[in-house]
Amino acid sequence: MTPVELSRTVLRAVRRAVDGGELDVPVPGHTQVTPPGPGGCGDYATNVALQLARPAGQPPLRVAEILRGHLVEADGISEVVVTGPGFLNISVRGTETALVREILRSGRRYGHAERPTGQLVQLHADREVRAVVVMDAVARILRSQGAHVRTSCAGRPAPEWTDVLGASIDVYGTPDVPAPSGPALEWARVLGASVDVYGTPDVPAPSGPALEWARVLGASVDVYGTPETPAPPGPAPEWTDVLRASVDAYGTPHTPTPPDPAPESTNILRASIDTYGTPETPAPPNPTPDSTGTLRAGVDPHGTPEPPTPLAVNIRPTPADTDPTPLGRDAARWALLHPAAHDRVRGAADLLVQCESNPLFRVRYAHARTRALHRNAADLGFHAEPGEMKGVGAVVPDDTSALYNALADHPRVLRAAAVHHAPDRLARHLVTVADAVLPFLATVLPRGAEKPSAAHRARLALAEAAGAVLAGGLSLLGIDAPEHL
Repeated sequence: MTPVELSRTVLRAVRRAVDGGELDVPVPGHTQVTPPGPGGCGDYATNVALQLARPAGQPPLRVAEILRGHLVEADGISEVVVTGPGFLNISVRGTETALVREILRSGRRYGHAERPTGQLVQLHADREVRAVVVMDAVARILRSQGAHVRTSCAGRPAPEWTDVLGASIDVYGTPDVPAPSGPALEWARVLGASVDVYGTPDVPAPSGPALEWARVLGASVDVYGTPETPAPPGPAPEWTDVLRASVDAYGTPHTPTPPDPAPESTNILRASIDTYGTPETPAPPNPTPDSTGTLRAGVDPHGTPEPPTPLAVNIRPTPADTDPTPLGRDAARWALLHPAAHDRVRGAADLLVQCESNPLFRVRYAHARTRALHRNAADLGFHAEPGEMKGVGAVVPDDTSALYNALADHPRVLRAAAVHHAPDRLARHLVTVADAVLPFLATVLPRGAEKPSAAHRARLALAEAAGAVLAGGLSLLGIDAPEHL
């Protein structure tokens, strides 16, 4: 169902409420449906109840409940939830299936740019472990959004930052400054000497007569050197006078103008020739003026596009108080990336404890569980297939909408993390996905004597979609997504 079709469905619900005497208002000619705002849910939302509340003389929530009763009966609508002062949040059938299918098709690259954007970004960090790791994660996220990224560090990184933490840096160090080649610095600083030009000037060797011939003997020479004798323009006289040779013309012949095609080749043979002769190499085209008559930006006079100017970004998070490398790659990177850049790194040692209070453990455990379900389903002889999850068997949790919303929000989170150079946004989003999928995983496999059905295949597809999002996000953070945990 498209937004236009849904808008018409909402208007029909208003008309049915008016015809049934539940509302006494004129039916509007148009209503707008948009993606849900903060605090909303579902696929679309509308504020039509707020618009009709004053004309109807009823509270907005009451109007929303009246319209909800008519909307849930409409074809193509799976759920309607009233939130806030009276917003109607509508879930459309088939949207979840399309989302799961798209994630399974894209895999870990779900939310990535389909092609390079041409954006050039130069990231630079101080020689500090958190700055280097954050820069590495930002570079990974930017590349996922189609940017070309180069990274640099103010100094040579410690070996464990690359070997243990997996940070990658293209260049590092400060460019060398050449030593001065003029007079000693102390001559100017201490003695106050001032030298405009230093170095030994080149003295050309005299190429004319000896200097003493002019200075002592008073000789004057206007021109010196051996004059060049021009070659005779024609043949030697004795060649013609003595040897009786005859030459009609001498010199370099000019290239004649190419002749026109013979008249009979066109008049009799009906040949058609547009141009004749040797074509000249055309000059490179000039840039095309735009509608205002000015040249397009980024094009030189010969039509070659200028390279885009790279965006320079300095990565400067709050430095880590202690060296996180003893925690190992995964825990250390999470400890440095999960807090916002302006927050300090706290409780890093707790990341090694496998418990529910450990966000890294929850994210990695949720991914490992989705992979285990994939293996278990294969043993039972069925595979993932997006579709309707309701059916015989375990009851699907009521909060699957939170999981769908988190999965649908993943591309937006990646774009925001790239724009704001904030990998912490991605880390927190992965925690949201993990917390939404963990309660759902218990409903995926058949229980007892149940046989695998289409509902089980659809549930497995949703679980694998969540696993793909978790794996892709962890990969961008430089953290391993385990198959077993």
